[in-house]
Amino acid sequence: MLSQRSRYALKALLHLAGEEDAATVSIGTIATSANISRKFLEAILNDLRREGLVESTRGKAGGYRLARPATEISFADVIRASEGPLALFPCASLNFYRPCADCEVETCILRRVLAQARDGVAAVLEGTTLAQAATGGGYPVD
Repeated sequence: MLSQRSRYALKALLHLAGEEDAATVSIGTIATSANISRKFLEAILNDLRREGLVESTRGKAGGYRLARPATEISFADVIRASEGPLALFPCASLNFYRPCADCEVETCILRRVLAQARDGVAAVLEGTTLAQAATGGGYPVD
């Protein structure tokens, strides 16, 4: 399950993806439109800035904008930047692999099943960009 932090990160970046001409948007505007606490959003955006997903500008006309085009930022990029691995177990992760202390990697059925789950989730998240989602991307609304 995704944390609230990842959910808010996605909402904030989707707001930025919807901006014309990569305009800089104030943190207050993003917080209000996405219904996120300004203080929590500031911490999230600082993390995303460190990970190279957003850029910030100080001053009266300052704010945030995407560091790359929205077509080049996937949901997986955002989730990895705010949470870490997509896999449920570290031994099933491609980018953050760590062997579990209590299992044999070659024979562990949990690892094999969770690696398949990771692959399915990763395919959807890596295949979905902020640009697609910001424009509706053909996804049904529940």
